[in-house]
Amino acid sequence: MRARAVSFPTMQQRPLGRSGLAVSRLALGTMTWGRDTDVDDAAAQLKTFRDADGNLLDTADVYGDGEAEAVIGSLLDTLIPREELVIASKAGLRPGLTRRRDGSRAHLLRALDTTLGRLGTDYLDLWQVHGYDPDTPLEETLAALDTAVSTGRARYAGISNFSGWQTARAATWQQAWPGRAPLVSAQVEYSLLERGVERELLPACEALGLGVLPWSPLGRGVLTGKYRTGVPADSRAASPHFERFVAPYLDVRCAGIVEAVVTAADGLGASPLEVALAWVRDRPGVVAPILGARTVGQLLGALQAEEVELPPEIRAALDDVSAVTCGYPERQT
Repeated sequence: MRARAVSFPTMQQRPLGRSGLAVSRLALGTMTWGRDTDVDDAAAQLKTFRDADGNLLDTADVYGDGEAEAVIGSLLDTLIPREELVIASKAGLRPGLTRRRDGSRAHLLRALDTTLGRLGTDYLDLWQVHGYDPDTPLEETLAALDTAVSTGRARYAGISNFSGWQTARAATWQQAWPGRAPLVSAQVEYSLLERGVERELLPACEALGLGVLPWSPLGRGVLTGKYRTGVPADSRAASPHFERFVAPYLDVRCAGIVEAVVTAADGLGASPLEVALAWVRDRPGVVAPILGARTVGQLLGALQAEEVELPPEIRAALDDVSAVTCGYPERQT
């Protein structure tokens, strides 16, 4: 692989769904901030990301039990002016509790106010429901998004980890009634190792105008190739917080896909990380894959993907080796 100097081209921007909000086509995730990534490292990541013209910063009220949002709040204006960032957060998950998802109006709006307090800001650019709650009427959950937007506490609304039918129902409901906040985005797991969203979720988003924000675009770190010969001591798979998160992708099928990515990277003179990220970045409907770097070094490597464009033959080969089974009724002939 050829050596390349670290440099940043102007990061391209894309509209977020059918909205006027322009965001960088790579987003910076903060799931490890306040836990595995301390304030100094977080500050270095955010500065590096802005230097590369990135503006979309993704977080959630449950990341680090709220510490991720608190870290971001400590950096706003002191490091990066608030107006230079598009801040997206999520609410609705309650890990460790019997009711793991709470989409009630009471919980969501209380969580939103807590988020704004941690961040030290009056508004979120994008506020998303973190998961579908089967115990709350969907119209109640969506009404909380309407309230957030109508009161100025959020500029745009989205959803995360909804299935295809849930996404279609939610987006259609919002479009059907005047004065409701339209959904502009859907955040879902999407990578060469997890393409299940292509069956129904992506077609629903395309039809209803939602931009897709992929989380774990590097297959929970597996597509970087770091696990080809074992589990590195400093990896997520070795962390007590994330071991179970990575384990599903350390199987034979995923190993074969990783080897295909490595082969493609060798042919292009790029890294496996860059190839895997460029693949998902340029999938139809995708707005901005979310980079979950723990260190500045990892982030620098990911940002180099901005310079990578996959040739059609390599893209086709990766499509083939990672193809998702899609039959009736999603595909009918």
